[in-house]
Amino acid sequence: MNKKVTSIFAYCTFIGWLIAFLAGDKENAKFHLNQGLVLAIVEVALYVCTGMLSAVPLVGGILAIACQIVNVARIVLAVLGIIAAAKDEEKALPLIGNIVILK
Repeated sequence: MNKKVTSIFAYCTFIGWLIAFLAGDKENAKFHLNQGLVLAIVEVALYVCTGMLSAVPLVGGILAIACQIVNVARIVLAVLGIIAAAKDEEKALPLIGNIVILK
């Protein structure tokens, strides 16, 4: 995969990130792979949080709804990342853009 395809796949859930990391152009798409990894970690944390909180009566339901609202924000961030990757820009995402996991 070339840089642009790798960069776009990096934002498509954790499975998409794995495909981009294992089969893509890692050196040229490092910025988007990092941003996608942070989003994937947020995604996994949200699913775990929602699953645990939904088991708690009343308060858990309200907190699970809050987690779903944060999940919508994660989807918006992924779309922003895909748009930047399609334009071949290294534009940091709001809120999480300064977190660096891959160097």
